[in-house]
Amino acid sequence: MKRRAKIPKTHRSIPSPKRAAKEAPAKDSGKPVDPEQVQHFVNRITTFLRKTDGRPVSRADLAAKCRGKGKAAYLRALKDMQAQGLVAERRTGYVWAEAAGYFRAVITRVSRTFGFAKNEQTGEESFVPGRDLLGAMPGDLCLLRPNGLRDGRPEAEVVTVLVPAMVQTSGMLIEEDGDLRFLPDTLCKRTLTVVNAEDWTAHAGEKVLATVTVRGSRHSEHQMRIDAALGSAESAKACAHALAAVSGAPLEFSQAALDAASELEQRGITEADLAGRLDLRGGEPVIFTIDGFDAKDLDDAVSIEKTAGGYRLGVHIADVSHYVTMDSVLDTEAIARGTSIYFADQVIPMLPKALSNGICSLHPDADRLALSALMELDADGELKKWEFRKTVIRSQVKGVYREVNALLGGTADAEIQAKYAAVLPSLLLLNELREKRRMRRIQRGAPAIETEESVFALDENGVCTEILPRKSGPGEELIEECMLLANEAAARTAKAQHMPFVYRVHAEPPADKAIRLAEMLDLLGVKHPALDKPKPKDYAQILKNANDTPLKAAVHQMVLRSMSKADYETDPIGHFGLALADYAHFTSPIRRYPDLAVHRILSAYLDGEKVTEMRGFAEAAAQAGTATEQRALQLERDCDDRYRAEWAKQHLGEDFEGQVSGVSDYGIYVMLPNTAEGMIAMEMLPDDEYTCDGFYAVRGIRTGQTFSLGQMMRVRCVRADVNSGQIDFVPM
Repeated sequence: MKRRAKIPKTHRSIPSPKRAAKEAPAKDSGKPVDPEQVQHFVNRITTFLRKTDGRPVSRADLAAKCRGKGKAAYLRALKDMQAQGLVAERRTGYVWAEAAGYFRAVITRVSRTFGFAKNEQTGEESFVPGRDLLGAMPGDLCLLRPNGLRDGRPEAEVVTVLVPAMVQTSGMLIEEDGDLRFLPDTLCKRTLTVVNAEDWTAHAGEKVLATVTVRGSRHSEHQMRIDAALGSAESAKACAHALAAVSGAPLEFSQAALDAASELEQRGITEADLAGRLDLRGGEPVIFTIDGFDAKDLDDAVSIEKTAGGYRLGVHIADVSHYVTMDSVLDTEAIARGTSIYFADQVIPMLPKALSNGICSLHPDADRLALSALMELDADGELKKWEFRKTVIRSQVKGVYREVNALLGGTADAEIQAKYAAVLPSLLLLNELREKRRMRRIQRGAPAIETEESVFALDENGVCTEILPRKSGPGEELIEECMLLANEAAARTAKAQHMPFVYRVHAEPPADKAIRLAEMLDLLGVKHPALDKPKPKDYAQILKNANDTPLKAAVHQMVLRSMSKADYETDPIGHFGLALADYAHFTSPIRRYPDLAVHRILSAYLDGEKVTEMRGFAEAAAQAGTATEQRALQLERDCDDRYRAEWAKQHLGEDFEGQVSGVSDYGIYVMLPNTAEGMIAMEMLPDDEYTCDGFYAVRGIRTGQTFSLGQMMRVRCVRADVNSGQIDFVPM
């Protein structure tokens, strides 16, 4: 295997002992000092360092410039300015941080080899290599120095930790050479000292939560206090609970929020609630929901009629904003969560169950308040007119995707047919509209990227016994098309009325990533249009060209990774992936705060209120929505990995047919048909010296044997570590 040579650090001269003593950082004595003297030296230091244009000033020179009575005050001023991030200490002296380009940022994520920090002023995220983190933890406020770009993303290094955060981290207790040690899930690959080991000797092998009590200059030097044990580290359920506990997502609702939600549920719908609402409980057109078989938070219902010119479609969404009002205790907790989080059979809800599963959920045969998008479409399925109305509805059937798919596929039994008798004509109309909307999506060039999602089957103890790839049928697709239409109508309304709003946006792919994608496709032999100024239809064509080849899954992943990330903004820049100029999230206010924010703004507009004053709210909702969505996605991915490893642990020694899904300098990744993915380490490949091209293939230097993306392989599962979520294969 070819390994990259290490780049040596710049040579640094070693000062003489006399010079080292002279230039050693001055230490604050900690004694009481005159505040006026301290401020005097703050002003002197500020004036002098600002004149240096970001160049370091030696400790001796700075001290000389600040000569006079009050050495203790000078040292205190210097210490305070460093603590605020105004002054930074470098090897050659002190610099004015702002002039040197330094910036304050909060550490958002830390893995074993790198981390990320969010600029306090701009919100931009920077990549930080592990060696440059200085032991910083998630939540720490730090002073950072920019270090150029890495793969088009800003890179930086931590200069100093300004305000350390007291945060828990998760890991595993292990016994090592007779000592109890803590192996963190992130931070570093080494085990750490446990300061209260004597209290936890009976918990070796368990998943635990811990807090840093003594900080080192590296993560591997931290000392940990164990706070709680959650069960065996070989239990995916225990690992998921630990990951959730340290994710930053609130896990429990305050008693005040629970009481407020319970009171709203018990009050029910009053005459005052119905005032001014359009009553859609008459039964025509029939209103019904379609969701997963185990769904309890039903926030969308649909209705449809055939018209002389096409279709009249109703998308009726739970009016959550009627219950969760601005700045209420429920609102405060909802924006802190930002989104409901789902993994395996668990959910961390955005709203208390009394709302999410109760008074807001569109249960059948129950009156519910809704915000409805009433839309007119022509015979080709093109959206022509729409309006939003506050309504009261009564769903007639709780549809289930698999039952609807059976009905539309002609395989439904008599029981299913009887259940859906009242809504079958509507289902057939919706399916007719789905086909037309699908064709319109193709015509406008929206790329249909396929990703691998998993469904986990658990036994009575919460152990994963089976993994199935999530399938999407016509039932899922017709609801998706209805939701897309309502989302587009909401965005168009806001744009036309110049409302402050929360848009779901997806920027054009970064130019460097588009160029890199073209280079990779050329090497793979996949035809593609020019990508110097890519359009959605270009990506759709790439996917089409790869769909009937073994490279399909790999190309779909490459296209996805070449794109920007979708997020929430107050500027309607459009959605590249959907090939739509106007798009927002309107349809899931029970589960997503941006949708709730959109409802609140639209409701205010419908009530004739002055929505221009809601700009600050829209900006806060967009920012919170993006941040909490990223947190939720990371947690869901991490938990899913643990459940996949738990399944694999039950199949050690068994052989499977899989497909090469990735390559690296360390080995090749193989994905099984059920979405479980494992790695074959380089040393496990047939005897040879291998090189990796970084994205497509691993090749043997002597034999020329190649393992490339999309290649089918027979593998044996030899190791599954639930604690880390890692699975190891060997080739057969």
